[in-house]
Amino acid sequence: MTPQERCNYLIDWFQKNMPVAESELHYTNPFELLVAVILSAQCTDKRVNMVTPKLLADFPTAEAMAATTHEVIFEYIKSVSYPNNKAKHLAAMARQLVEEFGGEVPSEPEELQKLQGVGRKTANVVASVIFNKPAMAVDTHVFRISERLGLTTNSKSPLETEKTLVSLFPPELIPKAHHWLILHGRYVCIARKPKCEECGIRQWCRFYTKV
Repeated sequence: MTPQERCNYLIDWFQKNMPVAESELHYTNPFELLVAVILSAQCTDKRVNMVTPKLLADFPTAEAMAATTHEVIFEYIKSVSYPNNKAKHLAAMARQLVEEFGGEVPSEPEELQKLQGVGRKTANVVASVIFNKPAMAVDTHVFRISERLGLTTNSKSPLETEKTLVSLFPPELIPKAHHWLILHGRYVCIARKPKCEECGIRQWCRFYTKV
């Protein structure tokens, strides 16, 4: 079975069984999602969702966050991973938004990556979730299960996986496919002990069939 054939089967299954696939981060606008995704690096969405309500209530806009310091932001986010670095990133990112983008979150991944603390994965998440761009964000879940499923073979980097997935999924489905793969990796195809017997796509999975 070719990667494209596997992908086509997966698309059909996910469309029927997971028609709604969305980010588990809580947000109401582009700025809030950008803040949440920066905080989510090597941290659970659940933890981020515990931190952002108070942070964003007090600093709801780029202008408000740009007017404070990373020391102040740190006190709000100190329960997440790497809070000192993330506080610095958020303060600098907010200032850049105000100074370079008029306080508005840009829609293109290339522009988003100019912001402090925003790498390719974060940029792709914001571009796809908010602006419905065909940008495939590859986190550890997507990287792992793409290989297990047989969508990629011996991929050496998230970027290589991203390019392969973009070539397999139709552009209009990429934003949703990103969530299909993340959620499946988070709750079913988990890292240490995948729940193969509960998996609805195991018949097309290279890891399960060993084909």
